[in-house]
Amino acid sequence: MRQFDNIISDRGSRYAMSGGPVTGRSGVQAFLKALLRDKRFARATHNTWAVLLEADGQITPLKGDDGEAGAGAVILRMLERDSVTNHLIVVTRWYGGVRLGGDRFRHVQEAVRHYLGHIG
Repeated sequence: MRQFDNIISDRGSRYAMSGGPVTGRSGVQAFLKALLRDKRFARATHNTWAVLLEADGQITPLKGDDGEAGAGAVILRMLERDSVTNHLIVVTRWYGGVRLGGDRFRHVQEAVRHYLGHIG
């Protein structure tokens, strides 16, 4: 699991990125469980995620918004665009008390770009 902490800060909200290769739904569940063992991430306001699972020539998209409606879909679209399969990406947000509106989606995109840039 790779993590990048405090990569974006806006109006008190802070963002972090986590990701790594996974195999199947059980791999996704194990990854998320491991991430949430860290109390910082367990206490975060949102841990949004997405993955494109590829097995036997079939691609299954999975996502989770964790209360940040639409954020999982943003991550999923970016994975589809870059053809990244069997790699779970989690964008974590600690809410800072000020609503970000549509900027939150821009931050999710920026966080995913940051992560994808580091994994090649």
